[in-house]
Amino acid sequence: MPVISYELPDRFVAGAVGQPGERAFYLQARDGRRVTSVGLEKFQVTLLAERLEQLLDEVLRQSGGETAVPAVAPVELRDDGPLDQPVEEEFRVGAMALGWDPEDERVVIEAQEAGEDDEAVAEAGDPDPAVAVLRVSITAAQARAFAERALRLVAAGRPPCPLCGLPLDTAGHICPRQNGYLG
Repeated sequence: MPVISYELPDRFVAGAVGQPGERAFYLQARDGRRVTSVGLEKFQVTLLAERLEQLLDEVLRQSGGETAVPAVAPVELRDDGPLDQPVEEEFRVGAMALGWDPEDERVVIEAQEAGEDDEAVAEAGDPDPAVAVLRVSITAAQARAFAERALRLVAAGRPPCPLCGLPLDTAGHICPRQNGYLG
C-alpha cells in the first residue's frame, strides 16, 4: 500500500461528520486540489492533540526558546471550517506516530492503516509496505492550530452526566450512579 505524503499542506485538520453521539471522525490533509481523509476514533483525535501539545512544549523547553515553536496557536492559523467535501475515507487509522524533525523544525505525523495485527506497529519512518500510511509534515504553528481545533472538536460532543460523567444522549442515559435508571 502507498505512503500518502504531504509536505506543508495547505490544510491539515481533524473534523467530524454527523450529530454528537453519532459522529465519524477524520484527519484531512489538503494541498491544492488533492485531498486525503482518513477515519479514526474520537479518543485517537484527543490523544493526537494532547501529544502534539506535549511534544511542542518539550521542544520549546529544550531549545530554551531558540526554535520557532509558538507557545499558543497563532490566530491567523485558526481554522473552524468544515471538512472539505466529499469526505471519502482512504482507510481507517490503527496506529499513529509523532515526531519532531529538528533539521526542518517541523512536526511529522504518521497515521497507519488499521491492520489485522495492530500490535506489530512499524517504526515511524519505516512503515510496513503492505499497510497504507498518511504522513504529514507541518510547522510547529500549524501543529498548535491543529491541536487547538482538535480539542475543541472533541469537547463539542455530548455533554457529560453530572452524576457519572458518561455522555448524555438527547433521551438521557442509563446512569450507573442511579442504579440503572434513566438520568
